[in-house]
Amino acid sequence: MSILVIGSTGKTGVRVLRGLERLGVEATGVSRGTTPRFDWSDPDTWAGALTGAESVYLTYAPDLAASSAPAAIERFVTLATGAGVRRLVLLSGRGEHNAGVCEKIVLESTLDVTVVRASWFAQNFSEGALRDSVLDGAFALPAGDIAEPLIDADDIADVVVAALTQDGHTGKVYDVTGPRLLTFAEAAAEISAASGRQVAYVPVTLEEFHAALVEAAGPAYAEIVTALCAEVFDGRNASVTTGVREALGREPRDFADFCASAFGA
Repeated sequence: MSILVIGSTGKTGVRVLRGLERLGVEATGVSRGTTPRFDWSDPDTWAGALTGAESVYLTYAPDLAASSAPAAIERFVTLATGAGVRRLVLLSGRGEHNAGVCEKIVLESTLDVTVVRASWFAQNFSEGALRDSVLDGAFALPAGDIAEPLIDADDIADVVVAALTQDGHTGKVYDVTGPRLLTFAEAAAEISAASGRQVAYVPVTLEEFHAALVEAAGPAYAEIVTALCAEVFDGRNASVTTGVREALGREPRDFADFCASAFGA
């Protein structure tokens, strides 16, 4: 099979490509910097990337929570169907309204679809926008004292690879979480314990968070991320699911294990 991995430089895309390579499965990763190029803001790049693909791992940038996502996903699914794609795995966001709209679009298509609906990534602390703040000793979020079932991106990738390469996953929606709930203060404490350096969580208001993001990344990105935080940091995701076990037959990786590998000496 020929598999297209969209967002191949992202946290999950890199890992999905790695997992497919280990299996000896042919795969092509695309992003804005690859040849062929794939850019969600430039639909003219989509068809070239889809040439020859039988299966697609679909991630949307900047996030499925963006108002632009449903129309883009609908257009892409139509194009992929016409290009001969048969199987599609969508990375979705837990508790996000627009992500739910996009899930409905792909599930109602004629493709063999699997949805992997993920909670907050553990790797957001080690590879994402928070990494520098964590290394500096404090990170700020407008999350109050809500708890999240932090999921390891390696687990997400393993579920995606299984759905891309094995039968039995069509029509499934895997709601994947880590094995336990942690507040962000508790997550900071576990990072501190693993790294031997003090790392603090600083709760901030949405307004403070938005202002900091505008300065760091610009108003467009700040608007999307702040709206996403306002939507999901209300406790709606404060539950643990069995999605990883359902897909893989094993338990998800614990946040303490992630911290040991990402921050341990």
